[in-house]
Amino acid sequence: MDRITIDLVSDVVCPWCYLGKARLELAIAEVQDEVSVDINWRPYQLNPDYPPEGVDQQVELAKKLGGKDKMDQAHAHLKSLGAEVGIAFDFEAIKVGPNTLDAHRLIHWAGQESRETQTRVVDLLFKANFEQGRNIGDNAVLLDIATEAGLSRPVIESLLSGDADVNHVLSEVEAAKQMGVNGVPFFIFDQQYAVSGAQPPAELANALREIAKAKAEALRNLN
Repeated sequence: MDRITIDLVSDVVCPWCYLGKARLELAIAEVQDEVSVDINWRPYQLNPDYPPEGVDQQVELAKKLGGKDKMDQAHAHLKSLGAEVGIAFDFEAIKVGPNTLDAHRLIHWAGQESRETQTRVVDLLFKANFEQGRNIGDNAVLLDIATEAGLSRPVIESLLSGDADVNHVLSEVEAAKQMGVNGVPFFIFDQQYAVSGAQPPAELANALREIAKAKAEALRNLN
């Protein structure tokens, strides 16, 4: 079976990234008998200028989207798309717009354990922010998520208290921008093919099949 690695550039406060994750999982389930997929989560920050304590989410987002009416329209649209893939968006519950640097550090540390642990942490962060209205910029919330994902609470507490891997995360964000990533989610298949945006599951499944087919043909030509 062909194996494809996806580097998924995302931010855990991006609703389209949460949607893209759910749609990708549906696509992977569709092709699971044909293609094996590994996911590496890569950081991006939509709001790198937010202070460590965060901002008033409802106020700042309304400003960014051109007023409360436009924000509410965008949220209604996302809620309906989320419902199709099992996401219960609760935008009204999000009081704090966090700086996600520490969340990305946690994702990085989880990845050092295993891809499965990393994906579990990403899933818990998305759910905490978008479905439970928890502040994922708060160390106490990050520690609870780390513990739930099976990471060592004392180790993560110690790491969060310092600046371990801050530069690593920031350099990865910068590398994504240098590659031309200016919006997320951004999918990089086998470090060769790029897909931008939360594409429908069928399109992602087709992309996986096409890449697997191209890899198989390239291998045959080598032989």
